[in-house]
Amino acid sequence: MMPSTIVLSHVQTQALARCRATDAAGSDISPDLGLTTVQVTVEAAGIRFPTGELLAWEAIDEINASENNCFLLKEGDIHKIIVFSEAMDRVYSLMPTHAAPTMLVSGIPMHRIKGTDPWKDTGEKIKAFQSVTGQVLDTTTGLGYTAVMAARTAERVITVELDPAVLDIARANPWSRDLFDNPRITQHIGDSFEVIQTFNDDAFSRIIHDPPMFKLAGDLYSRDFYEEAYRVLRRGGQMFHYVGDPESRSGRSVTRGVVRRLHEAGFTRVIERPRAFGVVAVK
Repeated sequence: MMPSTIVLSHVQTQALARCRATDAAGSDISPDLGLTTVQVTVEAAGIRFPTGELLAWEAIDEINASENNCFLLKEGDIHKIIVFSEAMDRVYSLMPTHAAPTMLVSGIPMHRIKGTDPWKDTGEKIKAFQSVTGQVLDTTTGLGYTAVMAARTAERVITVELDPAVLDIARANPWSRDLFDNPRITQHIGDSFEVIQTFNDDAFSRIIHDPPMFKLAGDLYSRDFYEEAYRVLRRGGQMFHYVGDPESRSGRSVTRGVVRRLHEAGFTRVIERPRAFGVVAVK
């Protein structure tokens, strides 16, 4: 089934240049960054999708020359998937990989991509728990991969995003569709430090906490936040906390402070999960 919108990157269009060189009549291409494939027709002006959309050779050249951008094809024109947030004074853009794309936040990838990909990176965070069931709190929506994966087994996922501009990028990302289509996912816009205070005691069985780096969101690493997380977790509940590369100097330093404050907030056990670059705190 052909997706309603066509989103491409150089990962998908590189092979099309060979079609032009060899005078091939058609080719397979993914219209949604690798999720599905369709057969396109090669024409003198470019390649034509089954929906009738024409992607000109000049546009293909532009996509192939842009390794860090994804493009939306609309009415024959291509548009970079990029948003400037006036609220946060940041630029967000969708960056391709050979699997799910990541989001660049002022040029910095929000997922691990060295030796892995964003989908696998998210999967490691989910696997840090023995299971993901009941009601789940995802404190930082981003592209929604965490919420989407958690919702496969959870009863309900509540996910919180600080900046609405981030969700504009997610809406354009084919890999994020379930964030908007899955009825088990509920979205909140706001600061997680404040939003978590509105939830009832013992409301969640799991919390997935993947905050920005400490210097950008220090309050999300604070004892006050951890005390709120402890309050809203059920007894026996668990919180995964991403802290960064445990082998790096900064990662080790952040981890030590996080573990200490989690214990001070009441968590009885804090278990390191190095494959997921984080820790799991148990109530």
